[in-house]
Amino acid sequence: MDRAQKAESIETLKGVFADAGAVVVTHYMGLTVAEMTDLRLRLRKEGATMKVVKNRLAQKALATTEGSDTYALFKGPVAIAYAPDPVSAAKVATQYAKDNDKFTVIGGLMGEQVLDAAGIDALAKLPSLDQLRASIIGLLQAPATKVAGVLQAPAGQLARVFNAYATKDAA
Repeated sequence: MDRAQKAESIETLKGVFADAGAVVVTHYMGLTVAEMTDLRLRLRKEGATMKVVKNRLAQKALATTEGSDTYALFKGPVAIAYAPDPVSAAKVATQYAKDNDKFTVIGGLMGEQVLDAAGIDALAKLPSLDQLRASIIGLLQAPATKVAGVLQAPAGQLARVFNAYATKDAA
């Protein structure tokens, strides 16, 4: 890889780190090509992406110094999973790590904050953005439904009373 390619890779990684809701840093030592393909397909279904990165290029993209928490994440065979939604990549990566012993979650980045493996696990347990939107819509619709039910109740009671008088007179 020549200097131009390295500079381009660093700029690409800077964009990934800036645009991603959260970046999950993982070790993939021992995974087969089929297992990596399966993981990438799972991530893609959730709108996330996985990329194998060179440690030194990632460290330069993050402008880290030796001894920092961020610098320590990028040791060994590292792959990053990222998505615009902070939760989706963490969910898929932690679930895959539970299913496969060769794949481990080391930590991650969320903005400027460095997360350890427990932080990524906690992030994975949060509801996704779509689930949060659905619950908010449900909460907004519930009062309107209750108000409509309350307003319809007196009219329904009147209709039942009129029906009872009509059937009484007919009998």
